[in-house]
Amino acid sequence: QVQLVESGGGLVQAGGFLRLSCAASRSILGFNAMGWYRQAPGKQRELVAAITSGGVTNTADSVKGRFTISRDNTKNTVSLQMNSLKPEDTAVYYCNAVIRGGYNYWGQGTQVTVSS
Repeated sequence: QVQLVESGGGLVQAGGFLRLSCAASRSILGFNAMGWYRQAPGKQRELVAAITSGGVTNTADSVKGRFTISRDNTKNTVSLQMNSLKPEDTAVYYCNAVIRGGYNYWGQGTQVTVSS
């Protein structure tokens, strides 16, 4: 079992920034990948960014150049730096972890609201 706890969401004006953090309940060294997804009202959950155990990243085109994912294996955390936020970035952001065997774990989500 893995518990994931997100923090850092909130309300920000367009053009502003936020940093989301996700803390895992155990070492992330053995995790295949960790990532951030988001879900806006009436829309499907979508991948924002992911990072593998080897540090390879994958970022959605809609946030490329504005969002950066990173992981800290010593603190068992994965973070998402979000710059130049737009109203369309408004969503609930979820932390995800994929461990050996393909098991997926999710955090409870954190709300990000960008006002115009």
